[in-house]
Amino acid sequence: MIHHHTCCLCEANCGLLVEHDGEKVLSIRGNPDDVLSQGYICPKATALQDLHEDPDRLRQPMRRDGDSWSPVSWEEAMEEAASRLHQIQEAHGRDAVALYVGNPTVHNYASALALTFFRDVLNTRNAFSATSADQLPHMLAGFLMFGHQLLLPVPDLERTDLLLILGGNPLVSNGSIMTAPNMRRRLKQIQERGGAVVVLDPRKTQTAALADEHHFVRPGSDALVLLALLHTVFAEGRVDEGAWRSFSKGLEQVETLVQAFPPERVAEATGVDAGTLRALALRLCDTPRAAVYGRLGACTQAFGGLNGWLLNVLNIVTGHLDRPGGMMLTQPAVDLPEAASWLGQTGGFARWHSRVRGLPEFGGELPVSVLREEMETPGDGQIRALITHAGNPVLSTPNGEGLSKALEGLDFMVSLDPYITATSRHANLILPPPSPLERDHFALVFHALSVRNVVKYDGPVFANPTLHMDWETLLALGHGLARKRKGVKAIWDSLQLSVMRRFGMRGVLRLLFWGGREGPLRGLFRRRLTLRKVAREPNGIDLGPLQPCLPQRLFHRDKRVDLAPKPYLDDISRLERALEDGEFDRSGSLQLIGRRHLRSNNSWLHNSSRLVKGKPRCTLLMHPDDATERRLSDGQRVFVSSSVGQIEVTLCLSDEMMPGVVSLPHGWGHRDKGAKMQVANATEGASMNDLVDESFLDEMSGNAGLNGLRVQVAPVAPSKQLEQSVTVS
Repeated sequence: MIHHHTCCLCEANCGLLVEHDGEKVLSIRGNPDDVLSQGYICPKATALQDLHEDPDRLRQPMRRDGDSWSPVSWEEAMEEAASRLHQIQEAHGRDAVALYVGNPTVHNYASALALTFFRDVLNTRNAFSATSADQLPHMLAGFLMFGHQLLLPVPDLERTDLLLILGGNPLVSNGSIMTAPNMRRRLKQIQERGGAVVVLDPRKTQTAALADEHHFVRPGSDALVLLALLHTVFAEGRVDEGAWRSFSKGLEQVETLVQAFPPERVAEATGVDAGTLRALALRLCDTPRAAVYGRLGACTQAFGGLNGWLLNVLNIVTGHLDRPGGMMLTQPAVDLPEAASWLGQTGGFARWHSRVRGLPEFGGELPVSVLREEMETPGDGQIRALITHAGNPVLSTPNGEGLSKALEGLDFMVSLDPYITATSRHANLILPPPSPLERDHFALVFHALSVRNVVKYDGPVFANPTLHMDWETLLALGHGLARKRKGVKAIWDSLQLSVMRRFGMRGVLRLLFWGGREGPLRGLFRRRLTLRKVAREPNGIDLGPLQPCLPQRLFHRDKRVDLAPKPYLDDISRLERALEDGEFDRSGSLQLIGRRHLRSNNSWLHNSSRLVKGKPRCTLLMHPDDATERRLSDGQRVFVSSSVGQIEVTLCLSDEMMPGVVSLPHGWGHRDKGAKMQVANATEGASMNDLVDESFLDEMSGNAGLNGLRVQVAPVAPSKQLEQSVTVS
């Protein structure tokens, strides 16, 4: 039997044909008729079989007793979890229980919807997610500039003639805040029609190698680059006179502040010469269809918040926002931003601050960089219990070693996770979800980020009645909490969750279709898209290319784009001080950046033997000149140290690195952290996040600073290498 499905392991959402005989997977291959991916898949897709069949994957709830684990029934596990969480909130207040949500949640529409209801019942200010170690600057810019945190422009790759990329490697990530399977083909199509791809990055990535131009840029200096480009646009009188002027405000303030950042002033700090910066700016102005795209490297740094804002401003003033070939907003069948606005969830910023360090809330969450200190610091609001959903923050967030120790001191912890990971090993209870092949799939988030408007729904390949769906577990846990409380809100919560449990998340999705942009209620009773109609099209439905949609898409009351929100204007002075104080000077140390691999995705997939086989990938890349200066050689074991930790890895020399910059991949080190996954435990690797200081972040937004960290690299003592050799033999 062949089943149509979709890969949910990255943002590309490639269409699959899963051939199986009963419960046994025979093959997984790309679907050539898929509306968006057209047969393309990367190696991760075939690993869905590994995840489904993995003997290490938990298939029933587990309870920890010391270092040992034993199975427990669903009924007993849910009652224990609800009782313990209720007791802690009753004794210490609602904020004593924290919630951490990992990146896989957005790849599971049902969990994402259920978490909305669960968070309302939990009613804690101590909510955290992978957002603040990733894309928060993009979302903050969407909220402050357009009025909604989910309004995120994406490049119109089908029509652009110039794509400028800062801090992104879409050839490996298959997009990222840009659902675009087969990026190699898409980038080559830009070149084939006479266009160009230009990359600014501290490493000559796979994308940079394919691009027409690559320019090294010093980590953390992207805001200076963007300001210099804007300076040139204004100085040359090249600001676009497009229709956006009629629904925007703040242009004069932007013009005033960029005057202080001419290309000549920032060239040394950025590593990009003034002539190159000026030429890039004029090229953007001269190309009618161009897009400036920035991603993870531009977000996870000391000035990530400014970058999120300046990327939008540059696209606007050069006439490349909301125009074909530029950065455009999607109009999906199920309009996630509009659906969220029905619930009053357009976003929020700095409505409250963290208890210890005073960092701002965003979207109802605190920065994950404060999670450890909020556990360890006594007082009202101290975190005493933690719920994690699809997350492994010990390997994915700053100072993982410190966080791991803090988890040991909690009164109670429950994890919704398929494995005993570096994080969930600290839990008292683990509640496992089904595998991706055992649940239905709808790209609720990623349809809203797609480079073309499409819609598709897939049913599950396999049914597993013994496992609870993530959404069922969340709603049942929330219902258990509500039933133990008193008052009007408790009654309302219990009633609401009872209805939702009966209705199911597929039922919620059906309602979202009816009220969506292509739904019957929007079509004035004409025959329009419904979930049933979409489900009958296993290859998906093409809704056409991206279309201009401003100002109708704006959520500010005045329906205007705010080009100069006050938080950004205030933060420019911090950037100015850093430039004047020489903080971008690399002398005396190295700067660490992350990197992606096509066969990996954060900390998710390291228990798949087909994905981790081959040469070790958790290695430190360094320019040969930096190695010579430190008397280091290729293949040598080295210590990488920072202000908070030290790890040991293998050194690989490569001229793809900018001198003064080294690179490590993210999410490794399972064995060192005590995970119980056979393949991952046997795979060489160390956790980059053990080096990341929680205080190294973007002070304005609170986003973690994973790129640009100062580190030292030194050889492992020969005696230690000999000791390791003897141990291995």
